[in-house]
Amino acid sequence: QEVKPPPPPPPPPTPEVLDVVEDESEEEETIIESTETDETEIIELDDIEEVDLDEEIEEDVPFSIIEDVPVFPGCEKGDNEKKKSCLNAKMQNHVQRKFNADLAADLGLAPGKKRIFVMFKIDKKGEIVDIRARAPHKRLEKEAIRVVSILPKMKPGRQRGKAVGVKYSLPIVFNVE
Repeated sequence: QEVKPPPPPPPPPTPEVLDVVEDESEEEETIIESTETDETEIIELDDIEEVDLDEEIEEDVPFSIIEDVPVFPGCEKGDNEKKKSCLNAKMQNHVQRKFNADLAADLGLAPGKKRIFVMFKIDKKGEIVDIRARAPHKRLEKEAIRVVSILPKMKPGRQRGKAVGVKYSLPIVFNVE
């Protein structure tokens, strides 16, 4: 059986007579003047502050858009793209040689492909700083940070001709048997 909801209550009754009430006080309206100008109006300036555009660039630049990439030792020759690919290859080689891959098996992780994401900065001096890692286990994170921290000092990246910090992401992928 269908149960029908009860009908809505009837609307309240409307008053039969409306009382009109006059305002008792007179309010003066505020007139808002326009602030727009045209080309004939003269504008006087108090002080003009000069800004030095050659200030040092303080922000870090991502590796993917840096003008002059950091140079890994042994990657000095070639254009920017060759230096980039050389740096990537040398970093991967460094990780393969130094990373303790047996650690993952010792931790009892399930078999399969595992990933560790490492983010760090190559600072204005070419040193590796601000290393952070995300991994399936804390000990893997520590191992990834250890391996990245022993990377050699590099020639720093440059943006507009000045040395800047360069953010770099390094994925470490390995198989657990």
